[in-house]
Amino acid sequence: MAQITVYSGPQCPYCDKAKALLKRKNVAFEDFNVKADEVKLSEMLQKSGGRKTIPQIFIDGRHIGGCDDLYALEEAGKLDELLV
Repeated sequence: MAQITVYSGPQCPYCDKAKALLKRKNVAFEDFNVKADEVKLSEMLQKSGGRKTIPQIFIDGRHIGGCDDLYALEEAGKLDELLV
């Protein structure tokens, strides 16, 4: 099973949408609230190359990007192979 990390924040519709897709896929993921944790915010910025928007999603250490990027992988039929 892939290791999935989501850096998100409260009241973020894009974060909620991305996490809903992952839940529908029935995969476990770590979710870090970068609005409440400066260490995780710094980690997200370092790992994402400075991207400040949320969510920022990583699968097995690979930077996927945000919600739209996750859904693009799903629509292209490529998400499931990353989640194995």
